[in-house]
Amino acid sequence: MDQLLQSVTIRINEKIFIKDPESSDLGKRIIEESINMIGRMGFESFTFKKLGTQIGSNESSVYRYFENKHKLLLYLTSWYWGWLEYQLVFFTNNIADPKQKLEKAIRIVTKTTEEDSEFSHINEILLNKIVINEYSKSYLTKEVDTENKEGYFVIYKRLVNRMSSMIKEVNEAYEYPLSLASTVLEGSLHQHFLKDHFTSLTDCRENVDPTEYFTQLVFSALTSNIND
Repeated sequence: MDQLLQSVTIRINEKIFIKDPESSDLGKRIIEESINMIGRMGFESFTFKKLGTQIGSNESSVYRYFENKHKLLLYLTSWYWGWLEYQLVFFTNNIADPKQKLEKAIRIVTKTTEEDSEFSHINEILLNKIVINEYSKSYLTKEVDTENKEGYFVIYKRLVNRMSSMIKEVNEAYEYPLSLASTVLEGSLHQHFLKDHFTSLTDCRENVDPTEYFTQLVFSALTSNIND
């Protein structure tokens, strides 16, 4: 299994980057340190100049990989969704029962992230925090429609569609599988954010995590539809 996981490559839309950061040691350092820095200082305070200083290289060397920090954020969030997708496919592939498969899928996309040693230059725990805190900044822009047409969000959309298909396998009569699937993915980020910053606005606590909440939400919706 370890050898299989080590062969996994998460492919990002080539239009997001100028040079593939996975193709060189410098590129991997850019990704590694950008995750560390954005996780520590936030996206607004992060700059390529600061990143260049951190990696001991010229700011211009970062621009050889990414046009701007918005494209870098798109790369990081796309990589995260791709990493989540590969887990979703790998760990549900041999589950025959639709309900068990959907329960597993919900757990994968809503759980607290643990570091995956198969990708040594990427700290998935920090990247998860970045996605929770910063993901909306990758698409709440005036360019979102153009970037969507260019395929910048294809991995995220593919993940939603995979979840939607699993929902339909449980209840093919359910009318809103895409809405429910996207609610689980987006809502999970929001609940984790509330849990960290606005605890009075969520029931998720140390003893109630978002996975428990979304599992109940999804199956309540699907069961209600069946009973109707």
